[in-house]
Amino acid sequence: MLLSSSLYFVFLVGVFFLYWPVARVRAASLAVLLFANYFFYAKWDLFYVFLIPAASTCDFLLALGIQRAARQGLRRTLVTISVLLNLGILASFRYMPFLLANYPGLTGQPAPAWHWTFPLGISFYTFQSLTYTIDIFRRDARATSSYLAHLTAVSFFPTTLAGPITRVAALLPQLERQDKTLAAGDSGRALFLIGLGLIKKFMIADYLAENLINRVFDLPRLYTAAETLIGVYGYALQLYYDFSGYTDIAIGSALLLGLKLPANFNRPYAADSVPDFWRRWHITLSNWLRDYLYFSLPGLRSKWKVFAYTNLVVTMLLGGLWHGASWNFVLWGLLHGIALALTRLWQTLRGRRPASTAIWGRLVRTFLTAQFVCFAWIFFRAPDLPSALAIVERIASLTVSFANISTPFAVVMAIAVLAHYAPTPVYETGLRIYSRAPFYVQAAALALLVIGLQYVAATGAAPFIYTRF
Repeated sequence: MLLSSSLYFVFLVGVFFLYWPVARVRAASLAVLLFANYFFYAKWDLFYVFLIPAASTCDFLLALGIQRAARQGLRRTLVTISVLLNLGILASFRYMPFLLANYPGLTGQPAPAWHWTFPLGISFYTFQSLTYTIDIFRRDARATSSYLAHLTAVSFFPTTLAGPITRVAALLPQLERQDKTLAAGDSGRALFLIGLGLIKKFMIADYLAENLINRVFDLPRLYTAAETLIGVYGYALQLYYDFSGYTDIAIGSALLLGLKLPANFNRPYAADSVPDFWRRWHITLSNWLRDYLYFSLPGLRSKWKVFAYTNLVVTMLLGGLWHGASWNFVLWGLLHGIALALTRLWQTLRGRRPASTAIWGRLVRTFLTAQFVCFAWIFFRAPDLPSALAIVERIASLTVSFANISTPFAVVMAIAVLAHYAPTPVYETGLRIYSRAPFYVQAAALALLVIGLQYVAATGAAPFIYTRF
């Protein structure tokens, strides 16, 4: 059940009308949300209805044990079990085919068969679940005594497919509140975000993909260097609008239920350095990698400063592998890890001298950062390493022709660029106007949008890109 499908919105409306009449009855409201969560999982595969409750129950009990244990050794053992449990689930149902595919090259023996593959990668579930036990181990949060609240928080359906990665300790207090209300401003904001997410998905991301990007990445040798380069830039925009569109719908869906999820994007291609890019792109994943992986790696407190750089590379390497079991993702993560380490080294050598604040200096840094990010996206998007290298080789041919760039495609790309770099007050003004409009105006605008999208996207929406991660 994709968040852009009509079935999802029928489901969301049903959950909305079941939830709010019992919102002030804690057990009943949690039961409605938990049923909705597991129904959402069941639409992907019934196997998840058994896997997720079992894993969540183990984490719930382990968290209580971590909180109550007096000895540090026991606490460390319990949190280690939780980490191994969640990573074991992730490895078994997502990475095992990749490991077995490389098995013959390592041993010379035929690869064993592996049939335990399922349509939902549950990467976001495992990362979200791990925040709970690790936060309790670090004493950054307290374990809940409500089994129902914990099951609901770790499986919250808007975040299941592609985040944003929400810390369970931040979601639990919202679920356990007795005074739940839906303010008019919040409902307007929710509908605005859902509508904006649909526009991003259908009118920009899917349009760009179907009218050039997919063909360029599938058959790069049929296009000139200029067309291929435009295809790469187009993919950078497609990925942003596709993923941020999903995030908008997820945040809007949660807001309709009175729950607030963290922001995930902040004009990432306006970043003036690679570290700044990761403060703007997939913010919840960046924070997770920093707080739960980078700070957990050995050597950060060592007098040997080299660990500060190598740990950045290791963190991004594992972050790349988290996106998928492919050497392309490993290389993509490695590129970003090296870029982050080199930036940190440059900042160390430069000392306390601030970077130039001149407008031209910032524009140059922003341009160079965007070029690096787009170059790395080639390996992220290409199906395999030879295909990625073919894209790079085609761009290096320096051939020029724009015969395959249609006028509508160029117009949509221009709109996408302008919308991305538009100042934040422009977005806030649109949100404020919509939120303050009467409810019937909001509903009419959303209905017209849906009708228009059905006309534009007559062939249906492609799956959100990040749902396969």
